Amino acid sequence: MPRDPARRASGEDASGAPGAAAPEGYRAGEPGLRRASTALFLAGLVTFALLYVPQPLLPVLAEDFAVSAGASTLALSAATAGLAGGLLVTAPLSERVGRTRMVHASLLASSVLGLACAAAPTWSSLVALRGVQGLALAGLPAVAIAYLREEVHSSAAGWATGLYVGGNALGGMTGRLVGAGLAELGGWRLATAGTAVLALGVAAAVWRLLPPSRRFSPAPAGLRQLARRTRGVLTDPALLALYALAFLLMGAFVAVYNAMGFRLAARPYDLGPGLAGLVFAVYALGSVSSTTAGRLADVVGRRTVVPVAVAVVLVGALLTLATPLWLVVVGLAVLTGGFFAAHGVASGWVAARASASGRATAQAASAYLVAYYAGSSVGGSVAGVAWGAARWPGVVVLVGACAGGALVLALLLRRTRSLLPAAPAPAGGAA
Repeated sequence: MPRDPARRASGEDASGAPGAAAPEGYRAGEPGLRRASTALFLAGLVTFALLYVPQPLLPVLAEDFAVSAGASTLALSAATAGLAGGLLVTAPLSERVGRTRMVHASLLASSVLGLACAAAPTWSSLVALRGVQGLALAGLPAVAIAYLREEVHSSAAGWATGLYVGGNALGGMTGRLVGAGLAELGGWRLATAGTAVLALGVAAAVWRLLPPSRRFSPAPAGLRQLARRTRGVLTDPALLALYALAFLLMGAFVAVYNAMGFRLAARPYDLGPGLAGLVFAVYALGSVSSTTAGRLADVVGRRTVVPVAVAVVLVGALLTLATPLWLVVVGLAVLTGGFFAAHGVASGWVAARASASGRATAQAASAYLVAYYAGSSVGGSVAGVAWGAARWPGVVVLVGACAGGALVLALLLRRTRSLLPAAPAPAGGAA
């Protein structure tokens, strides 16, 4: 009997014999789960370190290239816009060439482009290179959630997804902390080059660690099939709400951190990039909160966890209105923990719902991330305008509007119809 195409391995199964049924996903305690989770944790860490290394350096870039605070945010927004556009290509391409190839190519290309950014002679060339680097960075987020959904058993999916998102959080922290520290020693060029060298080392480690796909099934080629798969992930109201939630939450999050560098460099703080960069250490809480929220979602369901996490983001934003630096840092910590908890659970929710409804998982995850990084580009740029117009209160108004809209969507998602059986309750909560 021919094997089910939906469970076909890419090229061979676990035993190496063509024609045998693909093995089930990795369960907790299995070496394959540890290798896959560690590899994607590291890949997420370095991807987001490369993406966000300019963020604490925006005041330095503005001074070095003689551009305004609003214009300096293009160093970040160009990359996130390139990443969002790249997802439109890399996600469907991964349905043909496979997940692991895309991960390896993305890490290598984005690391090399990081070195090129460090040597950029002009502001326009730096922005252009950052845009191309964003395109290269799209390879990992386009496939990571789909890879986990295919290769990890549902009983461990929430934990594995949370760990991957935790790597994203630590990557954002690493890029900002390493970048700020190196900038104190040798300017933004040393910071950019140093992060790229770190990325090359991680790319080599991921090459050795990441297990090949065992359950990947190439999608049919052709524009008609691509259009059908794309239409499928754009017609479910719950998926659309999750995409909009990602746009709003990421817009709020990046707005806070883009403007925070300028706030800490101004009175009454007058901090240099090295000291100001230390506030990004609160990103470590994002790693903890995303993993914890993933485990909690496995028990009580995504529909309960996401609204609570978004409400935490709002509370954190309000706390940053205080003047004492320690209270500002507490507000950032609360906001960061809530953001990564919401994002970690919502991104897994997208993959679970797409899989349960027979839609293309990678393209659903890609659509979520396109909205996510579009929100980063828009929110990050508008934050510069808000800072210039009304300083920090203006930024908090922007963030509050975005987070408030995300909370409304999260509450509406509680009323959507589940696609999974009511009993027994599946791991990860209802889709």
